[in-house]
Amino acid sequence: MTIDPSITARYRAVTSASVSDALQALGVHGYVSSDVRLIAGSQVVGPAITVKEGPAETAEPPQHALDAIDAAESGSVMVIDLDGERDVAVWGGLMTAGAVANGLAGAVLGAGVRDVTEIQRDFPQFTVFAHATSPATTVGRFKTLSSGEPVTIGGVTVRQGDLVFGDRDGVVIVPAEHVLAVIEGAEDIEEREREQTKLILESGSLAAGLAKYARI
Repeated sequence: MTIDPSITARYRAVTSASVSDALQALGVHGYVSSDVRLIAGSQVVGPAITVKEGPAETAEPPQHALDAIDAAESGSVMVIDLDGERDVAVWGGLMTAGAVANGLAGAVLGAGVRDVTEIQRDFPQFTVFAHATSPATTVGRFKTLSSGEPVTIGGVTVRQGDLVFGDRDGVVIVPAEHVLAVIEGAEDIEEREREQTKLILESGSLAAGLAKYARI
């Protein structure tokens, strides 16, 4: 599914907290475990490109991931699942260079990342979330099994084309069918909270500010 760029732009103007709350209002759990943390960059918004990796007995390049990077549409977000292994890097400087060359927005990794100094120095516009940093390569340990199939990151299922939203608070996965409803809900939440903030500051009372909508 292609997400209209105008919708993506609206997401960039809100926060993961509002996106998570709007998704929760639809009865959908979308926030990724806080174990998947911000490593580089600041915000990422875009459709998911999914890759699944698993154990390997031979040294193989991560071919599905490499092919997916080159084939992905600009603005996409790489999402890689390493079968629960957190301390091996599925991403590094060269893959970041390839992703930036193809206009990708970032990567969300159910594993580790390496070359962080290089990524932060050379590609400050590229955002990476991962379980950990690690110098260890997947080559000889893991191989890519598939791309375009559902994966699980931080307890949340991600399908190719779902919207990935990440900022300093964390990552939220918005199922493709809920993308429009969630941004509308998130915008409403932020408008209410701006009004509450104004009331709090004007009245000098937290209770007065919260009373209008009776929520924190």
